Amino acid sequence: MTMTAPVNTGPTGYSLPLSPTGASAMLTPPPWHFSGEVIMVDYRVDPEAAARFLPPGLSLGSDPGAAAAIFAEWQWCSESGAELADPQRCQFAEFLILLACEHNGVPMARCPYAWVDSPVPMLRGWVQGMPKQFGAIHQTRPRSVGLAGPKPNAPGRFDGALSVHGRRVAEITVRTERRITQPPQLHAVPLVHTRMFPTWTSAEPPLAQLVTSEVTGVEFGEIWAGDADLRFPSVPDADFAGLLPVEIDQGYVFSYAETLCGGKLLGEA
Repeated sequence: MTMTAPVNTGPTGYSLPLSPTGASAMLTPPPWHFSGEVIMVDYRVDPEAAARFLPPGLSLGSDPGAAAAIFAEWQWCSESGAELADPQRCQFAEFLILLACEHNGVPMARCPYAWVDSPVPMLRGWVQGMPKQFGAIHQTRPRSVGLAGPKPNAPGRFDGALSVHGRRVAEITVRTERRITQPPQLHAVPLVHTRMFPTWTSAEPPLAQLVTSEVTGVEFGEIWAGDADLRFPSVPDADFAGLLPVEIDQGYVFSYAETLCGGKLLGEA
């Protein structure tokens, strides 16, 4: 009896690194489940500066110059939930800026800058088209007992800080005073990104796709609002300076969850 060797199709995986079974891939395929604690400040930027961050296909929309600065601590897992057995793997912190925009009249939010403190969410962001970089990110954590922190779902003070290459870049303070029922506008609209992969071989053009994410299972916990401070002690580059506040609105603190299922092509960026 002649035995036929299995066909070797080569290493595989959802992402690099590839391996014989795909188990070495840095990313598991979606869906990805996220649960997090968010500290957010609404503010305004110069509309002309905001417009320069929007690619063709996006406009400033009905509220030009609306922006938000967001700190979040996340716990995530894939469909199997296996990552939850390794807290160092399934937890990360994030800071991002959002700009109000529209695509074909649909309100959306554009993320021109984002930082995370772990490599997996950074790579996952690049797959989505989010411009994630490395940073040191910390934020106030509510505590249900004792005095070393604000109580959850109650008035209190919440702070966040981002440092990049040893320099403090962003700081926010939110003093929650009241509970509100409607989520902040820029946290309740789809995000629109540019999936960008530069040219590497001479025969290929760079990839630039305007995409939005497909999200299910959205949940908000109690949303608390109050006055806020937003400071940018230093800027990482000259373009970032265009996103400095011209006006600061209110801040928010809330829990948030979603499942990220994949993306949808909106057009060429």
